Amino acid sequence: MTALSNNETLIRLLTAAALGSIIGFERERLLWTAGIRTHMLVCVGACLIMIVSAFGFSEVVNANHVVLDPSRVAAQVVSGIGFLGAGAILARNEIIRGLTTAASVWSVAAIGLAVGGGLYFAAVASTAVIIIILAGIKPLEEAYRTRTQSCRLKIQAKHGVVTPDLLKRTLSIRSGRIKRFLVRTLSGNDEITLVISKVASRDVDTLVQKIRKLPKVERVSVLAREQ
Repeated sequence: MTALSNNETLIRLLTAAALGSIIGFERERLLWTAGIRTHMLVCVGACLIMIVSAFGFSEVVNANHVVLDPSRVAAQVVSGIGFLGAGAILARNEIIRGLTTAASVWSVAAIGLAVGGGLYFAAVASTAVIIIILAGIKPLEEAYRTRTQSCRLKIQAKHGVVTPDLLKRTLSIRSGRIKRFLVRTLSGNDEITLVISKVASRDVDTLVQKIRKLPKVERVSVLAREQ
């Protein structure tokens, strides 16, 4: 195995940094903690590990009666990077967020390994595919969630004021989208638990504002956004 020249080493490291920054920028614009610098560092670090794994043991491998598998060093990146990806995953109100960013960090490590191994086409093609998945598929994902996501609200109002028919007219929705309408009366006031289906995340605040404008409605709060 021939040694890697300094120029080729520099090219591979810079290529890894550039490809990692492209994916990192997509995460950065969504204000995730793992942004440009994190993805660049992971990609460059994985690239360096691959270079060391492939070329750092050349003298030992070429020695007589020595059997080594240098690729085992690079293989540890696949499992080890999971600890970094776990740091991007957050749990808020029983909702798990950050799985996509964790997956992108793991994918960037694979890109770095590919660049470190001299597989430029595979690295560039993978970067393009990952960007398409992260940015291009998101509108389709949002459209699907709009069809399946439900919103659970709690409404506090004077007794008998808020009814399913009134909500249907106010929100301009079909009665079939009101999946739950539970009323509990306390001291002359109604506490209503309302579940509406097929609600996009961006439309939740609009629905809340419309309900708040109804007469004798005292308070409206979002309890959860459900799948």
